[in-house]
Amino acid sequence: MTMLTAGFADPVLDAQATFRAVLEAVSRPGRIQRAGGALNPPAPLNQAAAAVLLTLADADTPLWLDGGSAAEAWLRFHCGAPVVAQPGAAAFALATGMPPALAALAQGTEEEPQGGATLVLQVSDLAEGEGWHLTGPGIEHEHRLRVTGAPEGFLSAWVANRAGFPCGVDVVLCAGDRLTALPRTVMIAEG
Repeated sequence: MTMLTAGFADPVLDAQATFRAVLEAVSRPGRIQRAGGALNPPAPLNQAAAAVLLTLADADTPLWLDGGSAAEAWLRFHCGAPVVAQPGAAAFALATGMPPALAALAQGTEEEPQGGATLVLQVSDLAEGEGWHLTGPGIEHEHRLRVTGAPEGFLSAWVANRAGFPCGVDVVLCAGDRLTALPRTVMIAEG
């Protein structure tokens, strides 16, 4: 039997801090934020991805994940999100390894674009000032973001995702205890 580790030490304050970090990351794409609260989630979850899901997922947000049974049990216990078998049925998708294709996730509709899924994607590292060129809403001129460990073909999948605007998928990139967001409105060019 696997013992579940604790969630946030202070659930209210840590969730509020993480919510502010996610909100700041979405409003300023490519800017790196720290997730609130110290966590010790089960492998392969990193702190930022665990904090984002503890903050945003609940009993009304179907979750797809590839993190294994310990991560699934931990997330079910702490946030109560129902786990679905198909990525296209999820409001949130957690990829700790190879993510599902962006096109395989819920895209929303012209009438309800907010129905598009959010992909929480774990990567090896994030750094500002080099790498991808980001432009779009929330970015004054251009922002640079280096993402180590992004899946092969991510940029071409992102171009296709953005072409469907206002429908599409939003992405939260997580490395260690840091996170940044790529809303579907952001344009990305290789660095």
